Amino acid sequence: MEINKKLSVKAQEDFELIKLALDHNDQNAYARLLEKYRDMLFQTMFRLVRNKEDAEDLVMEAFGKVFNKLHTYNSAYAFSTWLFRIATNNGIDFMRKKNLTILSLNNKLPSGQEAEFVDLVSGKTASPEERLIRSEKRDNLKLVIGKLRDKYKKTVEMRFFEEKSYEEIASELAIPLGTVKAQIFRAKELLLEIMKNKDDWA
Repeated sequence: MEINKKLSVKAQEDFELIKLALDHNDQNAYARLLEKYRDMLFQTMFRLVRNKEDAEDLVMEAFGKVFNKLHTYNSAYAFSTWLFRIATNNGIDFMRKKNLTILSLNNKLPSGQEAEFVDLVSGKTASPEERLIRSEKRDNLKLVIGKLRDKYKKTVEMRFFEEKSYEEIASELAIPLGTVKAQIFRAKELLLEIMKNKDDWA
């Protein structure tokens, strides 16, 4: 992968960090890329979804996808352009599914039909093979979450598998709302570190 000399100085610096991450599995390079764009990406996601918690989740999902696919990065373009495009597409998919969930709940669709309806509207009708892959990835995620400390594991499971709000988690665990948010944010950072080193997430 050769650097594009027409890129800005900032983009060339990103390229060097990507090289370190890919060639030497440099954890600091990953961290620097995340810190460099996390706040700007959060602002973009917040403008899209108008919800702080959802925006935070989408930011970490975007970095997870980008880091897992870092080997496919095309150095003819700025890393930031690629990152924000992936994040925006992910955010749009999230909004489609969120709006569809509201619609399906109002129409009281059976759970199986609701899932198929989500795939249809999002333009991602799942074949049996795709459903199998999704199931395997969900199982892999559970294994990764199992590596977290107990205090992180419980809040993550409640947030992402039981789909509880931060307020519901705080109430059920009898801990401050700020503690819940801090634990989930830290857990997502830890999950990102674990996942980007797993070949089966690439």
